[in-house]
Amino acid sequence: MKEFLNKLLDIFILELLPKTEISVSRGNKIFGAFILKKSDLSIVSMGTNDETKNPLFHGEISALFNLYKTQYKNTKDYYFVSSHQPCSLCLSAITWSGFDNFYYFFPYEHTKDNFKIPHDLKILEEVFKIKHGNYQKNNQYWQSFSIISEIKKLGQDKQLSSKINKIKVEYQKLSKIYQESKINNNI
Repeated sequence: MKEFLNKLLDIFILELLPKTEISVSRGNKIFGAFILKKSDLSIVSMGTNDETKNPLFHGEISALFNLYKTQYKNTKDYYFVSSHQPCSLCLSAITWSGFDNFYYFFPYEHTKDNFKIPHDLKILEEVFKIKHGNYQKNNQYWQSFSIISEIKKLGQDKQLSSKINKIKVEYQKLSKIYQESKINNNI
C-alpha cells in the first residue's frame, strides 16, 4: 500500500500539478484527476478543470473524456484519482463510467475552507439533502478513499509527509492565483 500511495503522490507532484498550473493560468479552478492501470500503475489518462471552455469540464470529467478518446476501456481495470473529493456531477460520472473505486487528496472541507470553493457541499446539501458531504463512501458501485487518511493508517512516514506538505503548499499557491483571477472569467 505504501508503494501505491507514494506513486500517487509522485504523480500529483510531477504530472498533475504542472498541468493544473497551466489550467489555473487560463482562469480555471484547481481541480484535476488521473486514471491509472491497476496492473502496473501507469497513467492512462489525466485531466484538469477547463470550465472557462465549458462549465461541465471539471477535472474528473476531463480525465474521463481523455480516457475514452481512443476506445472503450474496462474501468474495473483502473484506479480513479482526484485532487479533490468529487462533486455530485463527478460522482455521477465516475459511477456511470463503471469505476469500482476512486481516491481523492483534499476532502470537501478543505475545498470549502482552504480554497474558498464551497459549491460541492452546497449542492450536495441543497439538492440531495446530504449534510457535510456524508454520502455513502462505500456502496454497490464503488469504494472511495481519502489518500491522506490511507497514509495516516501507515503511521508516521517522513517521506510521505513531506510529499503531502509539498502538494498542499502548491495547491494553496494555485488557489491564490485562481481566487485573484476569478473575477475576470464567468465561472
